[in-house]
Amino acid sequence: MYPELTRRAFEEALKLPIHGIECDVRLSRDGKLVVFHDANVSRTTNGRGRVDCMDYAQLRELNCGTDEDPQQIMLLEELLELMQDYPDKHLYIETKHPTLYGPEVDEQTLRVLTYAGLLHSERIHIISFSHKAVRYFTHMAPQLETYYLFRVREKRWNPRGTMLSRPYGVGPSIQHLQARQQLVGLRGLKTYTWTVNTPRQMMWCRDHNVDVLATDLPNLALETFARADATSVPAPAPAS
Repeated sequence: MYPELTRRAFEEALKLPIHGIECDVRLSRDGKLVVFHDANVSRTTNGRGRVDCMDYAQLRELNCGTDEDPQQIMLLEELLELMQDYPDKHLYIETKHPTLYGPEVDEQTLRVLTYAGLLHSERIHIISFSHKAVRYFTHMAPQLETYYLFRVREKRWNPRGTMLSRPYGVGPSIQHLQARQQLVGLRGLKTYTWTVNTPRQMMWCRDHNVDVLATDLPNLALETFARADATSVPAPAPAS
């Protein structure tokens, strides 16, 4: 386990025989697209304050790693550069939408991908809890796969998975998906689920034909599937 969304975590994950990695992006006060999950920096850095209330230069001074292995908050551009060393790996980008910025984070994500020459890449996927974001990318970058992430509360008020956009795939949480198994392959769409951190959940995804699972524990997932593959091999027939 490495500190989340750090260069060290991405480097170690990309070395593994996995499909790809996932990141979250937010805008700093001065409009830089940073790779960061929370709206506030206090949980995962040695600082305090909201990401959208700090300039990138201030965010860059924070340590999001450990004392032994300090790490700086990355820009999406830097992560895309790192991905160049792993041409077989995919990247799932979740755009975060604070009230202050609205669609600007999507627009900036589009600019960064355009500048990097990745607007038509099959390796780039957009995931979002916002139907508006899904509609934006479907219109502006139809070549990119988009996934609509179901919010946890949708398990109660949207049990049939009604959608207000046309994504390439759907993304309920693993708990939501297990409670509403009909969401797997909903309307023929791909299924992305999060966050799958136990062997039982991982095997459930495999047995129910989930296309993509997001996990904090890729090594555990690899070990779990390797054990399952080993035990599923038929025993050799006895010699006659």
